[in-house]
Amino acid sequence: MEKNLTTGSVFKSVILFSLPYLLSYFLQTLYGMADLFIVGQFDGVASTTAVSIGSQFMHMLTVMIVGLAMGTTVSIAQAVGAGNRKQAAQNIGNTITLFMIVSVVLTVVLLCLVHPIVVAMSTPKKAVNGTVAYLTISFIGIPFITAYNIISSIFRGMGDSKSPMYFIAVACVVNIALDYLFMGVLDFGSAGAALGTTISQAVSVAVSLLVILKRKSIVLERQNFKLKRVVMGKILKIGVPIAFQDGLIQVAFIVITIIANQRGLNDAAAVGIVEKVMSFLFLIPSSMLSTVSALGAQNFGASKPKRAIQTLRYAVLLAVGFGILASVTIQFTAESIIALFTDANTINGAKVVRFGGQYLRGYIWDSIFAGIHFSFSGYFCACGKSGLSFLHNILSIILVRIPGVYLTSKIFSETLFPMGLATAAGSLLSVLICLIAFAVIQHKSTVSKIEV
Repeated sequence: MEKNLTTGSVFKSVILFSLPYLLSYFLQTLYGMADLFIVGQFDGVASTTAVSIGSQFMHMLTVMIVGLAMGTTVSIAQAVGAGNRKQAAQNIGNTITLFMIVSVVLTVVLLCLVHPIVVAMSTPKKAVNGTVAYLTISFIGIPFITAYNIISSIFRGMGDSKSPMYFIAVACVVNIALDYLFMGVLDFGSAGAALGTTISQAVSVAVSLLVILKRKSIVLERQNFKLKRVVMGKILKIGVPIAFQDGLIQVAFIVITIIANQRGLNDAAAVGIVEKVMSFLFLIPSSMLSTVSALGAQNFGASKPKRAIQTLRYAVLLAVGFGILASVTIQFTAESIIALFTDANTINGAKVVRFGGQYLRGYIWDSIFAGIHFSFSGYFCACGKSGLSFLHNILSIILVRIPGVYLTSKIFSETLFPMGLATAAGSLLSVLICLIAFAVIQHKSTVSKIEV
């Protein structure tokens, strides 16, 4: 399982590592959308709404767990890069213990808060019972969500991004099959969607554990599971800022949705569709973050900072290239893409297509800037400065993204194009902050070398 990413072609390493992660992320996104699609085929609007609201909350929770697990990926990768297997085992053992505790506590707390959460999300009365059922079952499955993401982070930290792809592929197939069983045959409604997801997550964890046992690739001793302040501190120092960053991004999406809702049903539908489209297009930038963090961390651990910078450069080039291609293409195909998600032959559907096309044409430029600051975020994580990732994201959200969307929604009442540009402007601020932070880090590194 362990793979040395500190030698050979940097560009080849970036490609070979990022592609499996990209596919994993795609499957995870598909995984989440399957519940919503299948419940819409077999049940009413109330169940569809329940799954939509419940899955939105669970997605926010999941991305925060993934962000927290980034600390594991980086700490293990640094140990692997340094050739310190003892430290790698210590990091893995502490990670397992730490996240077992976190998952149990989180499960208990959220189960106690199910009803307040449903109320806080302004759930329609007809969907309340379904949402409560969905979230209750999903919360019970939190240990499995945590276990899968932790196992995946361990594999990626050791240079293996392929195995997590296989694990999520198994879960995706099982989830779809169980969704049809629980919702199509047994008519469990939203509860069936949550049950199918929870069981499929448990299956993916079981498969991953069998792979680990069969390969005997991770050998741990009892002492590795004993929590150590230094090890935990390093993991949390990297993971906590990323977790909060990812959580705030999801909160920003929710706020933007609320702003769109105030403009009317058609505008809200248009924004909702575009957000789904952009979630797929953002797979590339997101994969670059994970790639740069894992590869960069190994190279920092091996005292090869120049290779880490090369990794960053290739990631930025790939992400920007994709962003430019996507942005130009969308300018000619925006309405056609939106029309895939609604009936353009109706009056309201035609308005959704028009508004959605406007919003997408503006928003799509964010894919360029996001690709850059996601790559830099990966680099900051790799060198143990994940706080910078949190900083540039929170500043862009508070100073530009949310106020920009709000102001443009009020000033430009006949078009959503400026609202889309406002989101891209927020990412532009992130890019500027990242460039300044990177320059400062490089300057300090140069000065320290001269002094030595």
